[in-house]
Amino acid sequence: MKLILAGLVLVLVLVVGAQAQLYKLPGQAFQGSHDMWRAYRDMKKANTIGADKYFHARGNYDAANRGPGGRWAAKVISNARERIQRIDWRGENDEEADQEANRWGRNGGDPNVYRPRGLDSKY
Repeated sequence: MKLILAGLVLVLVLVVGAQAQLYKLPGQAFQGSHDMWRAYRDMKKANTIGADKYFHARGNYDAANRGPGGRWAAKVISNARERIQRIDWRGENDEEADQEANRWGRNGGDPNVYRPRGLDSKY
């Protein structure tokens, strides 16, 4: 009987703990979306040849560090952007390279791996 009661208490604690984190997801997603926008804006400002992969990785990295909601937002935004660009003008080779940088950043990889020479240090 004590074992069953202990098991029920453990399940209750795990369920309540998981639900307590759910309210954070929308805020994380919003902040992650902002991180993605900031990376895009910085990429446009930098206007540096070969820097797009760095900004892909950096936006995803920053967003994913917000938590599960930020990671979700980064994935949705990255995938949508690549689909739109595929339809718009770019080929599949560039899309796959961008997606690789997206995954790298989202999985905690250092965005500086993609940093090109000549990119302003403020980025």
